[in-house]
Amino acid sequence: MTGKINAGRFFEDFKLGEVIPHATPRTITSGDTALYIALTGARNPLHCSAPFALSLGYAQMPIDDLLAFHIAFGKTVPDISVNAVANLGYADVRFIQPVFVGDTLTTSSEVIGLKQNSSGKNGVVWVRSTSVNQDQQPVLSWVRWVMVHKKNLAAPAPDTVIPDLPAFVAAKDLRLPAPFNVHQEIAVATGGRYFWEDYTVGERLRHPAGLTINDSDHTLATHLYQNNARLHFDAHLMQSTPQGLRLVYGGVVISACRALSFEGLENALSIAAINGGTHANPSYAGDTIYCMTEVLDQWTLPHPQLGALRLRMIGLKNIPPDHVENIKTSQGYHPNVVLDLDYTVLIPRKGN
Repeated sequence: MTGKINAGRFFEDFKLGEVIPHATPRTITSGDTALYIALTGARNPLHCSAPFALSLGYAQMPIDDLLAFHIAFGKTVPDISVNAVANLGYADVRFIQPVFVGDTLTTSSEVIGLKQNSSGKNGVVWVRSTSVNQDQQPVLSWVRWVMVHKKNLAAPAPDTVIPDLPAFVAAKDLRLPAPFNVHQEIAVATGGRYFWEDYTVGERLRHPAGLTINDSDHTLATHLYQNNARLHFDAHLMQSTPQGLRLVYGGVVISACRALSFEGLENALSIAAINGGTHANPSYAGDTIYCMTEVLDQWTLPHPQLGALRLRMIGLKNIPPDHVENIKTSQGYHPNVVLDLDYTVLIPRKGN
């Protein structure tokens, strides 16, 4: 063999402080947005209706926030997580400015933490990734941590460095779209009657619908995002694992829950931040995803017509939300919990 094939990085290949530029810039097309809606059923009119987006002050209809995130994230996979055991979590995800059809995204990552696991067979890598558009303007940044296989089990363990991450992105650090013209017809477009003032801290919304993830759904999604992690792509390889099945990419579950949570959060027009997240249990083709949302906090913003809601999105597999009382106990997560995501949305205020 010539050694020309890039097999991806293993845990021992990562060095603290290195910056990794990721290949394959990606120009966003209208086909990407149409396929995303086909896969998720997302109904947010900001990403479905060009006249509505223009009425809010956007120059054109922005693509779905999570579509932008998944595509930017997919750029990192060949260098960060193609040899992953699992993607473990996210933090400090900032949606800096909207992404539009025609924009080209390029991503790079800095290694900010390393910890070899006690088994010596794998370790956890923390990276901070930034995606920029064709004008070199940052559009997204995030931290994630991933468990990665070792190839050489005899390779020495690196010094353990675990980054200190914020519990959430503070209100003062949220980037607000400018301009953003709130008007009375928003409720007509969204079908939602509830605005920032109508929610209370501690309130739980049990969204009624479920979404079954088929093999074709999560396969197409990882293709769309160019996320070629083997545990999502390679069914033959995954036959040798205890489950014998490909894992559903966690971003598929996030997008499913975001689409399902439209009922009750219709006016939550855009995502400003993802504060943290855990893929608590794996999901596989055939699972039906349900969602509940807890309101963690309400923030006023410099924009007089917008407020922010900090939300906890709980994704469940194969059990409706009204059948689960305890999401997490001292023994860990409920076995049907597949996602615990803390995120912040922008929502119009009442009377504007």
